[in-house]
Amino acid sequence: MRLAVVLALSGAFSVGSAIVAQAAAQVANVDPTVRQSGWKVPRNPEGQPELSGYWSNATMTPTVRNLRLTRDAVLPDAQAHAAEAAFAQALAKADAPTKTDQKPTDAKADEDKLLKLRPEFAAAGGDVGGYNAFWLDPGGHLMRVNGQYRTSLLTTPDGQIPKRKDGGGAGAFRRNGLGSFDNPENRSLGERCIIGFGRNAGPPMLPNGFYNNNYEIIQTPRYVAIDVEMVHDVRVIRLDSQHRTDGIRPWMGDSIGHYEGDTLVVETTNIPQAQNFFGSWKNLKVTEWFTRVSPTRIDYRFQVEDPDTWDKPWGGEYDFAPLTGIVYEYACHEGNYALPGMLAGARHAEAAAKAKTGAE
Repeated sequence: MRLAVVLALSGAFSVGSAIVAQAAAQVANVDPTVRQSGWKVPRNPEGQPELSGYWSNATMTPTVRNLRLTRDAVLPDAQAHAAEAAFAQALAKADAPTKTDQKPTDAKADEDKLLKLRPEFAAAGGDVGGYNAFWLDPGGHLMRVNGQYRTSLLTTPDGQIPKRKDGGGAGAFRRNGLGSFDNPENRSLGERCIIGFGRNAGPPMLPNGFYNNNYEIIQTPRYVAIDVEMVHDVRVIRLDSQHRTDGIRPWMGDSIGHYEGDTLVVETTNIPQAQNFFGSWKNLKVTEWFTRVSPTRIDYRFQVEDPDTWDKPWGGEYDFAPLTGIVYEYACHEGNYALPGMLAGARHAEAAAKAKTGAE
């Protein structure tokens, strides 16, 4: 079965036998996502499990499972490798320079193949000023955790956001600022270069599916700092401390942490409403576990709980892999022409409407 037919019919999770056979040969001898017998977690001079360095959580695997493709939590290795190969080919075609003799229908077909694998790309490039494939850096691999390819980062039974206690749907991550252009404070945090869009900084920390899914972790005797590439956010985690009681809700919440053996455990509360997680914020508590499982992997687990929103805690899991290179400064404000442009456009529209009303 040809790749184009496979993608057109069933996306990345249904593959032809030729692709499966070719991909099966790519299985590594040692799986870095599985802790090997006898391997010990390295320690820094403070005796802490070594987590410092540059890491990435870029992945093809979505946060929420695409139930139209599969209901299984785990994907067989050969099928996963084939999906990665299909994604790489679709991304390369979408990223290739447009030929002068290329028909618009051909370009649209290549784009459609990519969107079958990553539907969220439509949001990145669907509007004026959106991104084409050249600017996207989503990672080329499905997420593999403890030797298994996952079909979602969430570890709920169906890979979905649980329904709310009030009977409403799971909802979505809610962004403020949409549809209001009265002043800068009404716009979203990402547009104002305060916090990146998506959940890169967290908590919980989730890849956004587009780009800037890179981090630097710095450990000191009293703190752990996580430098997030997106908007250059820095999460500062106080070790062996108590949560603040002054009612202030810092960006990214109030995070305290401690070490349990080979694991850094972080608990975050006091999350501001503007950073709500699927509608939850006031009584939201996020717990995260960072565990080094091999020289090249950090296992990351998170649990969210809010007794006013969900019946019970739920969460997800993925692995951080080493970043090739370092995290450079994200100079957001220096190129932030969109915000004054939107506000100026709104004022122009208001003036035009007023002038029209006066003329009538």
